[in-house]
Amino acid sequence: MTNKTQKLFTFNSLFSNSFVIVWLIIAAFPFIWTFWGSFKVELDFFSIADWTNAITGKLTQETYGSAFTGTGYEGAWIQEKFWLSTINTWVVCFFVVSISLTIGTLGGYALSRSGYRYTFWLLIIALIFRAMPPITLVAGYMLPFFEWNLWGKLPTTIVVLVAINQPFTLWMLHSFFQTIPKELDESAKVDGCTQFQAFRRVIIPVMWPGVITTGLFSFLLAYNDFAVTSMLLSDENRTMVPKIAAFLGTTYTEGNIMFAVAAVVSSTVPLFILVMFFQRQIVSGLTAGAVKG
Repeated sequence: MTNKTQKLFTFNSLFSNSFVIVWLIIAAFPFIWTFWGSFKVELDFFSIADWTNAITGKLTQETYGSAFTGTGYEGAWIQEKFWLSTINTWVVCFFVVSISLTIGTLGGYALSRSGYRYTFWLLIIALIFRAMPPITLVAGYMLPFFEWNLWGKLPTTIVVLVAINQPFTLWMLHSFFQTIPKELDESAKVDGCTQFQAFRRVIIPVMWPGVITTGLFSFLLAYNDFAVTSMLLSDENRTMVPKIAAFLGTTYTEGNIMFAVAAVVSSTVPLFILVMFFQRQIVSGLTAGAVKG
């Protein structure tokens, strides 16, 4: 390698690293700023007179004797019982992901191995339902839910979210199953396995990253849902996102925006930890689903 080439390589490496660092700072800034502001009073964090108050915490210092305060978290978690909304969210997400993956893996595997012509049309119909705005589907459920006294309950919301997210799960898992050669099924059958045993013992272990990736996306759809959960859940059964919206108040009711800021930080941290924990499986799963072999 010549001296000129080495300098060019060093420059390109320095430029790439600098670009990545700047991009990470820009991408992470909204969360860092929100996290910092969650320990301030509202007049500091949303100061119009002097934006530096959000950094120095001038009014927070005058009010609480410190530049930082946890009153936003205390008000959200204890006074407004945000912990209950957190439990409701995790219950909904657990059952939505479990049911969606169970149906999606079985359905996706069956469709990927099916030789019938209607397989394509089933997937197209599922895609059409997924393309429809969820709010239009929920509106059709409202009348029977009220008549059968099912409105406001967590199981009702779980069923609706599974119905809405299932086409996405089915499509994604179907694409993953198609990347796995059918010869693996045939080899397992030759060794004495039934179709289901081949699926459980051979296919699932091979495409486990794809299952985790699909499960994570299904989890995020349920975790971040607002339209469905706000329409179908009563006040005591609210999940986190509708509860955060309630903190903001309306034109008729006064809200506490710092409760909302603290709740946003609290709901974002678990997602960050989850993605970091499963990052290898996610990358592996997305790569497997992108290349058909």
